[in-house]
Amino acid sequence: MNDLPLIDRIVAEVSRRLPAGLGDLREEVERNVQAVLREAVSRLDLVSREEFDLQQQVLARTRQKLEALEREVSALERASHS
Repeated sequence: MNDLPLIDRIVAEVSRRLPAGLGDLREEVERNVQAVLREAVSRLDLVSREEFDLQQQVLARTRQKLEALEREVSALERASHS
């Protein structure tokens, strides 16, 4: 899962909004925000982009096979009614 860039962007945005002059506290806040975000993302029921793409290909092949079978059934029905 490619969640790191998003988490990094969120942490950077939080850090940017913190008041200047926090010193070590800023780093601690950044680490804590990052840890909370990683934990939240890990609890989500997500799939990787690779798995999504693979399942999309499987679905496309299945759809093609189904359409071919539907055409075949229609042809057989027409032939049986003749």
